[in-house]
Amino acid sequence: MESIKHIYRIGNGPSSSHTMAPRKAAEQFKAKHPTANSFRVTLYGSLAATGKGHFTDKAIIDVMHPTPVDILWKPDVFLPFHNNAMLFEALDEQQQLKDSWTIYSIGGGKLADENTRFVEHSMYEHTSISDILTYIEANGMTYWEYVIQHEGEAIWEYLSVVWEVMQAAILRGLQNEGVIPGGLKLRRKAASYFVKASSYKASLQGRCLVTAYALATAEENASGSLIVTAPTCGSAGILPAVLFHLKTNHDFGDKSILKALATAALFGNIVKTNASISGAEVGCQGEVGTACSMAAAAANQLFGGSPQQIEYAAEMALEHHLGLTCDPICGLVQIPCIERNAFAALRALDANLYAMMSDGKHIVSFDKVVKTMNLTGKDLPSLYKETGSGGLALLRKDK
Repeated sequence: MESIKHIYRIGNGPSSSHTMAPRKAAEQFKAKHPTANSFRVTLYGSLAATGKGHFTDKAIIDVMHPTPVDILWKPDVFLPFHNNAMLFEALDEQQQLKDSWTIYSIGGGKLADENTRFVEHSMYEHTSISDILTYIEANGMTYWEYVIQHEGEAIWEYLSVVWEVMQAAILRGLQNEGVIPGGLKLRRKAASYFVKASSYKASLQGRCLVTAYALATAEENASGSLIVTAPTCGSAGILPAVLFHLKTNHDFGDKSILKALATAALFGNIVKTNASISGAEVGCQGEVGTACSMAAAAANQLFGGSPQQIEYAAEMALEHHLGLTCDPICGLVQIPCIERNAFAALRALDANLYAMMSDGKHIVSFDKVVKTMNLTGKDLPSLYKETGSGGLALLRKDK
């Protein structure tokens, strides 16, 4: 498994796979060909199907400026390695091909190709929660201590920056109002939800605040603001909402929050390694489901859960998102994505509570659910995996 830094990527939304990764690919290709007369970029599969809604073309053109770029869209062509494929071509003054590069956006802002697995640097000796759980129990460790053992003390500095960016996105989102760009005319709700929360009794106020926090980040992401993938842009509001709530309403300190972030990322890393966090590959279960699982694990650790209870909370959170489709209307990370962040944040807290009341023993392990999620995602028809051709994606504002 790679560093947890690849789970928490800092950048601008609205999509880690459709905005962050294409921008990064464009930067790399332009740096390799600074004297090219023009560029041609072909987008394939779901990257092409919903790329305009995710501002994929704008991200690439902005990077290549002032060099001209011709964007070609081929939503019906799926390359075998991954559904999000890009072909970059550098052209000379005679429009002759100088060089080409096929690269894939595989989720969470990561770029990869067929050879990536041979050059990746693995930082961890285990690739399953079951093996990690056995190891930490034998050595009297916690999940976060396992992360530090492999990442080193320097990871604390990175996690501190991650937490700062997460909090800043929530605070901005609670202040900003108006219509989210993209054409759906969807108004921001976080600010009003935050105000309305104060009118509820304490028993419900906390849940209302969590909803407001999740909406805040999700709306900031949809507006192209600076956020942290956790593990993707489309699911970026879930983990921060839970942690911000536990800090501001349950008095957990930043040091404890950073440890929770480390544990959450470990569970996200397992999903990314053994399945996928890409909506284009396995549906929204890989994005929102994984984020909910990460948040449940983080919350359970903060409330003093045992390693077994933490694993149980994470397992439940992912299990009850199995089969969730990725079908954003007009290819925008707005409907149903924003609401899903709020509901998943609440579900993470529910999974934490359920696990805390248990002894941590259960039949279905986290690793089995990850495997099931991957198989379920492979079985989902392509129209339910970010192609804009099925489910809610068939709806339009005027229909």
